[in-house]
Amino acid sequence: MPAFTTRRLGAVATALTLTLAAPAASAAPGPRADLREVMFVGNNWDGTADVIRSTGDFARIGRIDVVPDRAERMAEINADPIKWIYFQAIRNGVGEGHDQLVDDMYSTPDGASVVVSRPSFADVVSVDLATGDINWRFPVSGYRSDHMAVSPDGTRVAVSASTSNTVHVLDIETGEQVGSFATGDKPHENIFTGDGKYIWNMSIGEVNTALDAPWLDWTKGDRHITVVDARTYERVRVVDMRERLDAIGLGDHSDAVRPAVFSPDESKLYFQVSFFNGFFEYDVATDRITRTKTLPKNPATSEDRTTWVNDSRHHGLSMSPDGAKICVAGTMDDYATVVDRGTLREGPLVPVSKPYWATVSGDGTQCVVSESGADRVTAIDFATGEKSVSVPVGDHPQRVRVGRVAADWSGPSAR
Repeated sequence: MPAFTTRRLGAVATALTLTLAAPAASAAPGPRADLREVMFVGNNWDGTADVIRSTGDFARIGRIDVVPDRAERMAEINADPIKWIYFQAIRNGVGEGHDQLVDDMYSTPDGASVVVSRPSFADVVSVDLATGDINWRFPVSGYRSDHMAVSPDGTRVAVSASTSNTVHVLDIETGEQVGSFATGDKPHENIFTGDGKYIWNMSIGEVNTALDAPWLDWTKGDRHITVVDARTYERVRVVDMRERLDAIGLGDHSDAVRPAVFSPDESKLYFQVSFFNGFFEYDVATDRITRTKTLPKNPATSEDRTTWVNDSRHHGLSMSPDGAKICVAGTMDDYATVVDRGTLREGPLVPVSKPYWATVSGDGTQCVVSESGADRVTAIDFATGEKSVSVPVGDHPQRVRVGRVAADWSGPSAR
């Protein structure tokens, strides 16, 4: 994020209630020479994470069992009727008949562990990459954990607790809570600003009902963006996209903000909403939606909104490091495409099967999407918009995150 003078920051703070700020005084430490950059792919229905190369052929390096304590967790759930009810609801609702065993994950700065949110077990755990053992476990409030975000310096991880409308912020090394804050209904995506001073949380409301007609959108709950100070965890701003959508004549669109990504200077936020085949551009300084991009529909996709998984039509956004291209996962339309940020013109529609996430390769040249319907990840070249390579992974890949492991790592040691 570009630096602001004190006078400029004061003006922005007055207009935006402290959304942007000057860069942090200390930068995150650089990568250690004995670590290698990789990508972690969370296989939600398997309860595993594949570790693949972050560039080139994206070949698999190793695999981690992220539920080594499954028997213990299931004994706890089976002994508690309320936990059992929620566990079954997750399985039969958002899990599409499967347990949700890994949603999100980040490696620790030293590459020794990976921290994982496990929705069905309502917790966050740290798994030792050398042994496969659990270092620590943090049960979230309520009955389901969801998306996470890691601070720019890698020391803290924020996790959404879906059923308690809370985000917990944890010390990534110890698992101890260092703060928390309240959100709208069903907190989902979390984003730390580049300077580490603010956390943006997007709440998506209830996505498991059949009340999906536009005129019933109000039944989905209180959905808004919550911006908090990442040091005090005090709320500094709330953005209700309902008002912004109404202002541009889109009152029939959902205001449930799904995946989102900032421009490199964080002046613009690009975001998806439930049921919509496309995305929006939001100007942070003027507090308004400035552009709408509607993407093609797949003729084979049912128009029955109740058949779209968790109210998603498109779910997954990433941006090239230079801010020139936006990669979109067209989840229910079974394609991914690279959009020119300047013109909003889309490139080729690359056929992929229920893409559930989009991220950026380690070298910044590729968009990497998880094909949850085909159990693979696919890389798409930002420059050409064409598919580069696909590699197989585990059952129902969702989140894909860049991280680090020891240079010679190939998987946990046998025990």
